[in-house]
Amino acid sequence: MILSGTQWFVPHGIGDKGSGSQKLLGLFSRPCPSALHHPSAVAFSWSARLHVVRILMSDQELGIHLRRLGLRDGDVEVYEWLLGEGPAVRDKIAATLGMPPEAVAKHVEHLTKAGMVAMTDVDTVAPIEPSTGLQRLARSREVELRTAEIAATNAYREFRRSVWQQSPDDIVEVITAPHIAERVQVEEAAAATEVLRFDSPPYSSQRGPNDLEVENLKRGVAYRCVYARAAVQQPDYYAENIQPCIAAGEQARVLPDVPVKLSIYDGKLAMVSLSDAHVEISRSSLLIRQSSLLDALRGLFETSWRSALPMHLGTKEPSSLRPIERRIIELLASGITDHAIAELLGISRRTLSRNLESITTRAGVVNRFQLAVYACRNGWI
Repeated sequence: MILSGTQWFVPHGIGDKGSGSQKLLGLFSRPCPSALHHPSAVAFSWSARLHVVRILMSDQELGIHLRRLGLRDGDVEVYEWLLGEGPAVRDKIAATLGMPPEAVAKHVEHLTKAGMVAMTDVDTVAPIEPSTGLQRLARSREVELRTAEIAATNAYREFRRSVWQQSPDDIVEVITAPHIAERVQVEEAAAATEVLRFDSPPYSSQRGPNDLEVENLKRGVAYRCVYARAAVQQPDYYAENIQPCIAAGEQARVLPDVPVKLSIYDGKLAMVSLSDAHVEISRSSLLIRQSSLLDALRGLFETSWRSALPMHLGTKEPSSLRPIERRIIELLASGITDHAIAELLGISRRTLSRNLESITTRAGVVNRFQLAVYACRNGWI
């Protein structure tokens, strides 16, 4: 559909069955005066061309969406009438819709400010391309929602300080199998800023790629994870889960062991396994909301984080390091054995020894302990 002067032209076939409304709307938004010379063009009047727009959407749905964006009932009624009838003077709109002229004037003013209509002359009102107006309405609703969120949060905080005596049942919720994995997915998907985690085997199910974490990292959620050494020593778990998450931006560190299986979401909610760290299946977990108990768990994580060793290279790693040498240094920092490193990398002990010798020579040290110290001091890890 092509606009030129006061008429639009639609080449035959564009509106045919199967052509799709997206193609029609795409042409609708791109003026092309040269289409006047198209041999198969058909002229459309204002009423006809706006009727085309209306048949591409449900009238009821349009009104619902516009009201959700903040337009009033009268605004929507006037706008939908203009879409069906085309440009009109305000008196005609008032007479047709049975509205007082003063009410029509107000609705037109609202629609004009919203970027949905414009005056084509002194008194004639016409719909205009709505994208900018709709974006403006959406931004206004976002501001209102944010303001409401802040007001409600502040009111709730005041309520907790001065009125409510919190019950232990409101702080801690027990989640039992088989709902644990589902609840973890729900809470992690809702994370907005940061996830903190203690990770250790055994795992209750076969662990594969952590697609949810990778997606969260892409949308800006920060992850800090402390792994038990036993987790890093599992070749499949390291290759399919740990390494892809680190590559996606996870900050990872390792300790010989972690005190508990723990995840903390946005500093507002924690999930703690109630099972012993060495039990295969977790029968229940605690969901802990904001409280001194949650603060204590956050403190436990931060203390462990400070004492853990990084699992990824720092910003000062030498550019001459080959990819396999980078991997070796990362795994050396985790404290696992040479046998485990060779198994994780899929190389022989002899190949590992040759690479270690090359790295230690380059660093000017004689053993792997000195290499680890050198790497830490020089910002490699």
